[in-house]
Amino acid sequence: MKRGIEITTEQRRNILFFFVLGFGIILIFQLVKMQLIDYEIYNQKSSENSIKGIFQQAPRGILYDRNYHVLVNNKPSFSVQITPAFYDTSLNAKLDKHLDYEPGTISKILRLNRNSSKYIPRLIKRGVDFKFIAWYEENADELSGVNYVTDTERDYKHGVRGAHMFGYIREISQEQLKVKKDEYQMGDMIGVTGIERAYEKYLRGEKGINYILLDSRQRYIGKYEDGKFDKPMVKGNDLVLGIDLDAQKAAELGFGDKQGALVAIEPSTGEILAFYSSPDFDLDALTSYTSKGAWTELLNDKRKPLFNRATMSVNPPGSTFKMFESLLALQEGIITPEYHTNCPGGFQYGNRFFKCHGSHGSIDIKHSIEKSCNTFYYQLILKIGIDKWNEYAHKFGFGERTGVDIGEELPGLVPSRLYYDKVWGKNRWGGGFLVSLGIGQGELSTTIIQLAQYTCLLANYGKTYSPHFVKGFINSKTQKFEPFISKEVSVNIKKEYFDIVREGMYLVVNGAGTATHIKESSFIIAGKTGTSQNPHGADHALFIGFAPYDNPKIAIAVIVHNVGFGGTHAAPIARDVMKAYLLKDVKVEKKEIKEKVNNDQQD
Repeated sequence: MKRGIEITTEQRRNILFFFVLGFGIILIFQLVKMQLIDYEIYNQKSSENSIKGIFQQAPRGILYDRNYHVLVNNKPSFSVQITPAFYDTSLNAKLDKHLDYEPGTISKILRLNRNSSKYIPRLIKRGVDFKFIAWYEENADELSGVNYVTDTERDYKHGVRGAHMFGYIREISQEQLKVKKDEYQMGDMIGVTGIERAYEKYLRGEKGINYILLDSRQRYIGKYEDGKFDKPMVKGNDLVLGIDLDAQKAAELGFGDKQGALVAIEPSTGEILAFYSSPDFDLDALTSYTSKGAWTELLNDKRKPLFNRATMSVNPPGSTFKMFESLLALQEGIITPEYHTNCPGGFQYGNRFFKCHGSHGSIDIKHSIEKSCNTFYYQLILKIGIDKWNEYAHKFGFGERTGVDIGEELPGLVPSRLYYDKVWGKNRWGGGFLVSLGIGQGELSTTIIQLAQYTCLLANYGKTYSPHFVKGFINSKTQKFEPFISKEVSVNIKKEYFDIVREGMYLVVNGAGTATHIKESSFIIAGKTGTSQNPHGADHALFIGFAPYDNPKIAIAVIVHNVGFGGTHAAPIARDVMKAYLLKDVKVEKKEIKEKVNNDQQD
């Protein structure tokens, strides 16, 4: 039997040596390959794992009035964040308490944002007070994963409330984030209503980003590449509004506890000078966290403070519509400037007697406006007819959205032949419906902003621009003002016909009309009162007007809800807004403006 080959101890030693040597050579080769040959690949992977981008929120743009007075600014604040990777959820109850949250709030916030990386900080609360900051600093060692950052929030303490025109901003919702994931991140603020929403892309600015190096435990090491790839944040663009600070103050003061709305416009440009919906709400309460209870209270308020009555409330325009019908009839040759009719105190149509405010006898166009003679217009609309009346109403912007630049607007209703056929049946309605329309009642409904635009057309001989809040913006990169272009609005009616109805409006205030109580010595007001019938309670008081009469610089429409007949309550508010705007020197030197803008941007 053959014996196997015997391996000596020396041979074993040599085999082991060459095995270790070979393994070492392979290992060295791999290390060299990683360091030299595959450096770029592994370096990239290392960077991906260790480089983090820290975003810098850009301050939103400032809102200025037409004379560069600040209306909405920013103020510094503190925001609390939680990074889930380093956070112990047993702290939830303690943080809820110290942040004045309802129990379970933090747990809910973390749950809603659970699909994001656990290393991304979650915004927990904005606008925390110094009491919390002091408590945090004392207990920071026990609050792993919790920190606070310096932030900004909107500052509304500049003389006016402006809730419905400014609007407010809120943290972007999960639903919005799904749509805007390429533009926004969790925790970002976004405009929800008003100018804040409509001009979001101008106001929000551009985020900055700083790249930092983190170790395997996500601890800060230093700046990546000495900030070579950092991107500075760009502040949002400042908006210059047509709003006049003093006129706006007068509007807000004039309403007091009354409900209603006011819109004042510069007739030659369409720029909104004052805009108010009453009641309104406190924007300061919405700058940071708003509790569920506070929101519920706001939503359940019977006065509906969130409801924009200037653009969303529709009501019959009453006698303010009479100038429109006169212009229509004159332009179409249905009546002549010399036309008269007899007012015996009302108008009999079929088996119904439609009342007037008095017995005016023989009356022409001018004095029918001055005296607000219903009889004149009961008869006039029957001459006009539903079709031509509807056509011209749309030409004047009724039944149409004005296109105001906050987007929140109803078109109102201008009844047509088709409308009545649909509601009552073909040929089952008659002139009785028209008689009511003749004095701006019945199914006809308008908004206050439509009436303000209509007043601009009366003041400016049939030409104006669509109502708008924002004149333009100051480009934050170039510091140059860039204007926006507005749509022209016009009606093709002869100037001499406008002269007739404007004289009638002059007499309303300066003759023996229905608004002589607002006559001014400093400038001449032309206007028209009206009563909007309300089937659900007391009627609404209306007033439209413009001033100065010979060179109109402000046109205004006011409605005061549930106060009864005519312009007793509405006209004085309009007068006070006119005075606030007209009786002052609004000149601001360009140099002063530039200096003021620069100073505000530095603040």
